Amino acid sequence: MAMATITTTDTPPPPRRPRRGGTAPHGAPAPLPASTLLRLMWLASPALPVGGFSYSEGLEAAVEAGLVRTEAQALRWLDDQLHLSVARSDMAVMAKAFKAWQRADDPALLGLNEWVLATRETHESRQQTQQMGRSLVEWLKNQAPGLSEVHRLQLEAFVPCPTWPLVFALAAAQTGAPLHEALLAFGFGWTENMVQAALKAVPLGQNAGQRILAQLVQALPVAVDHAMGLTQDTRQAFTPMLAILSAQHETQYSRLFRS
Repeated sequence: MAMATITTTDTPPPPRRPRRGGTAPHGAPAPLPASTLLRLMWLASPALPVGGFSYSEGLEAAVEAGLVRTEAQALRWLDDQLHLSVARSDMAVMAKAFKAWQRADDPALLGLNEWVLATRETHESRQQTQQMGRSLVEWLKNQAPGLSEVHRLQLEAFVPCPTWPLVFALAAAQTGAPLHEALLAFGFGWTENMVQAALKAVPLGQNAGQRILAQLVQALPVAVDHAMGLTQDTRQAFTPMLAILSAQHETQYSRLFRS
């Protein structure tokens, strides 16, 4: 059975092609300092204690509905979700929040957080972004040197709490990494968690998971470029199929994941 494509608005998705490799010697960006690179890798790691491994973001419900049964269908599903959902919403929010944290633009941050909450169409999708956001705040508090008093006050202003892309943007900005690399880390963290969800839910073998991961890694730079180009007027969160599956998953009889 062919997988149904996630429904989107009339905005066409970005072209799915790998980023051109190589730059002129004099135009090549300076490499990231080791400490910065390692902190980004840490943020992207599934071992980060924020609970990302416990969510499938509708994939488990798609498996239950017979929409995802094979490696090819899992790859197509996650590739669609990356380009049509994650890049257009959470990645785009994180790109704006990253710069807003740098310039201490509290109104912009509060507006972005409200947008994330308003566009979560089900209880479990809202629960995910809130729980992961709160968990990352606690992780940041335990780091050295930890959160500044200014950042603590800013985070306390979010009602009911800061969401995942907003807190990740703060954590990434504190590494000193450029926005593009920070978004790649955000995207890779999502990709690896979702591939692990596919291994358990479809289920798939480890080699199949690595093949899917390889394809999604090639697609990440295009998704990042697309997210960075979106504005407040072009950012969107419109994936009706995911919303329906998420709602069905909330009452699914047998499930491995929280969403």
